[in-house]
Amino acid sequence: MDQSIQDKVSVWLSGNYDQATKDAIAALQPDELADSFYRNLEFGTGGLRGIMGVGTNRMNKYTVGMATQGFANYLLKTYGTEPISVVIGHDSRNNSRFFAETTAGVFAANGIKVYLFEALRPTPELSFAIRHLGCKAGVVCTASHNPKEYNGYKAYWNDGGQLVPPHDKNVIKEVEAIKGVDEVNWTGGEANITLIGRDMDEAYINMVKGLSVYPEIIQAQHDLSIVYTPIHGTGITLVPEVLSRFGFTNVQIVEEQATPDGNFPTVGYPNPEESETMAIGLAKAKAINADILLGTDPDADRVGVGVKNHKGEWVLMNGNQTAVLAFAYLIEARKAKGIAKPNDMVISTIVTTAMINEVAKQNGVACYNVLTGFKWIAELIKEKEANENYVIGGEESFGLMIGNDIRDKDAVSAVALLCEMAAYEKAKGRSLFDKMIELYMQYGFYYEQLISITKKGMNGQKEIATMMEGYRTNPPATIDGSEVVELLDYELQTGKNLVTGQSWNLQLPKSNVLQFVTADGSKISARPSGTEPKIKFYFSVHTTLASKDAFDTTYSSLENKIQRIIKDMSLA
Repeated sequence: MDQSIQDKVSVWLSGNYDQATKDAIAALQPDELADSFYRNLEFGTGGLRGIMGVGTNRMNKYTVGMATQGFANYLLKTYGTEPISVVIGHDSRNNSRFFAETTAGVFAANGIKVYLFEALRPTPELSFAIRHLGCKAGVVCTASHNPKEYNGYKAYWNDGGQLVPPHDKNVIKEVEAIKGVDEVNWTGGEANITLIGRDMDEAYINMVKGLSVYPEIIQAQHDLSIVYTPIHGTGITLVPEVLSRFGFTNVQIVEEQATPDGNFPTVGYPNPEESETMAIGLAKAKAINADILLGTDPDADRVGVGVKNHKGEWVLMNGNQTAVLAFAYLIEARKAKGIAKPNDMVISTIVTTAMINEVAKQNGVACYNVLTGFKWIAELIKEKEANENYVIGGEESFGLMIGNDIRDKDAVSAVALLCEMAAYEKAKGRSLFDKMIELYMQYGFYYEQLISITKKGMNGQKEIATMMEGYRTNPPATIDGSEVVELLDYELQTGKNLVTGQSWNLQLPKSNVLQFVTADGSKISARPSGTEPKIKFYFSVHTTLASKDAFDTTYSSLENKIQRIIKDMSLA
């Protein structure tokens, strides 16, 4: 075994770690021991995320405590003698409450005022609470939609958004400066911890209710048949109540998935993007002939949507379709209701469907594209809020952020608005899928797919880096027979016309993303995941849709095109 790994193991076996931890280390097999200690679990720009267990490369009391001490040190240096308060929340995962209490204890031991949610709550409520209470920062213990073995630690700043420059890198430096558990203030500040709960729920629910554009439509369609699954997560704490407050009276909960449970017993992967995860909900929706199915991930920031298509078959909308429906509804409904403002703006991301840009353009609404991640949407709002009115932001990964009172993706408000949209369309005698086809006819038929290639273990990151370097230095000349005309490199912050040789600067922060644009308008994006050992490829193609009757043949043509692109790039 590598000497550096042995040295780290020796520190844990001889240092101030509890006996249960030392016993667990002794029980590890050599390969498990190496993977648990070969590196320090990275505190990235979003915080921590990893497999739970003992070791420097795992989520446990000690890695969480050291990260919190570093974060606390940065807050104390940044704010000096100012009063500092933080909010701490957590989801339904195994150990999430323990990690949240550990985090609260360390902050409090450093003299920082802590508002700790009394029990599990959706991540978006944490973002809301930071702003509502005027706190300097916040942390939520969650690994979002990752498998059950994972947990995580998302760090937030005073605007309610996740850390962005310069705070992200500065916090990382402070975290990396903590060399051991003896540098952590573990106890002694218990008096600094205040539990919060129902009062914050009420404030948050009232905020979400205020997002409704057509409450009168809901009143008329109050019996819209809704099936909802929280997928064993935090959504159960607020989503049913929010739907009731909106006025919906016919909400059926998927009971098999209603109880919060970090083992996620009915699914292999608690992600509403996955058809397998939504299968129980789909079966229930089909059985009762529902109008809409909705599912939220464990921390209730992502939303999955099921509807009946034009053939009456139940299908799951992809993240781009969900985003287009939501953006189009708020833009069109606000205009029809007379509440649109001339300085309205919406925000999307560079790997999300360009159909959003087209919807905004044709309706005279400013649309901005930022890097992947809602922290960048939050940062742009902060930059422009003095002069522009933020309406909605979203990205393809099943996330929406509606209204100005939170700064992270919010599946609770998204569920409510999607149900309002379904009610609005039902009042017109059609479904959300019918509306989607109408939007394709009006704005162009944009079709996207995402594939992820997983590279686990110590060599996984190296393999991903090698793939990216190959695309960066030797981009394909053609893709599916169409010439690659543009290469956008967000790591180097440059765009290049590969035909003319002209280059330009990309006005976004550095990010390891490459995009290829072909002569026929296709766009392929490559991006290593920031939270999982994966490299993601996003494919986007588009054409016109002449009529509803042409939907099936046009859809098949676009789907076949993406499959040819995938094969041509040797990704299948």
